Amino acid sequence: MSWRRKLVFTTLLALVAGIMFAAGNMATRDFWPQEPLVNTNNRTAVAAPELPGVNPGTIVEIVGRAGPAVVKIDTVVPTSGREWSPFFDDPFFRDFFGLPDISPPQSSPSRRGMGSGFLFSEDGYILTNEHVIRGAEEIWVTLTGFETPLAAKVVGSDYDLDLAVLRVNAPRKLPHLKLGDSDNVRVGEWVIAIGNPYGLDHTVTVGVISAKGRPVTIEDRYYDNLLQTDASINPGNSGGPLLNLRGEVVAINTAVNAQAQGIGFAIPTSTIRPVLDELIRTGGISHAWLGVQLDTVSPELARYLKLRGTTGALVIGIVADSPAARAGFRPGDVILELNGAPVNNPEKVIRAIRTHKAGETLKVKIFRDGSVRELEVKLGEKPVRR
Repeated sequence: MSWRRKLVFTTLLALVAGIMFAAGNMATRDFWPQEPLVNTNNRTAVAAPELPGVNPGTIVEIVGRAGPAVVKIDTVVPTSGREWSPFFDDPFFRDFFGLPDISPPQSSPSRRGMGSGFLFSEDGYILTNEHVIRGAEEIWVTLTGFETPLAAKVVGSDYDLDLAVLRVNAPRKLPHLKLGDSDNVRVGEWVIAIGNPYGLDHTVTVGVISAKGRPVTIEDRYYDNLLQTDASINPGNSGGPLLNLRGEVVAINTAVNAQAQGIGFAIPTSTIRPVLDELIRTGGISHAWLGVQLDTVSPELARYLKLRGTTGALVIGIVADSPAARAGFRPGDVILELNGAPVNNPEKVIRAIRTHKAGETLKVKIFRDGSVRELEVKLGEKPVRR
């Protein structure tokens, strides 16, 4: 090899080594910073805020105080089918827990269900989910300090909000939990779930609030304001309390996403408080009702209808003799506005209707046959779902 070739080879080798060193140094600096992160505008060091610590003793104390107010609920539901698991025959759990649709093993005129609840008054009133006690002909509640379960009666229930109030007659005053304010709960705040997952009494799990205001649809039950948490929620946990670090109930554990770990949902007290007295006093909750079935507006449909964008709610069905039928709604209408407020999707319609009462009149702007027109509808009272 001539001296010129050696020189070129040596130079190239040094250049490659230099590039590799620089790249390695940059990669190292990306993953292992050698100096504190700074604001490039003023070069002032920025420190990440410290996360509040959680004293394990705090959780132990809260569980010790709250545990006696958490109850196990067993139900007997008449059925013409076969005996099945306390959870597997419920479409609510099959959808959210990804349970297989398997035929039950033996015949029986009834099936047994299981869930959780909590006392919110010393005289035996219990909060739980409506789906926990739905269709039950017998409800038995197991309380701490009692050798045998007590029979419970349904004081009130509501399908849409998935809430139920039960009552047991006990010979003494009972421990109970205080309802806190879920509006003050912050994302990232620690919470404690207590319940009876898979029949394992008084199971405690801990997590944080992952998000607020989550909309979730299960079957034809629409939830529009759930708290999301990574505290474990499993079959049997439904109806149990979600507690803050003051020992207050901020939500009722309701469901978990079957497709992902660490995604549970709970009904906040901001949904419960406004209707609790009505639920106890009247046995149900009066809901305003429009009487339409809705779907989203797809890009293909928007192009076909010559709509500007995909906002709005498509009417795909109308209940006979409903307020919508009497107001002149037709399948294929696209709801654009309610009382002047724009409608982005079907959920917006549901939320808006829930803020009104039966008998109130709404002005609804719709798109039909290539033009925008306005209908006036008097809301009715939603029929009670049996």
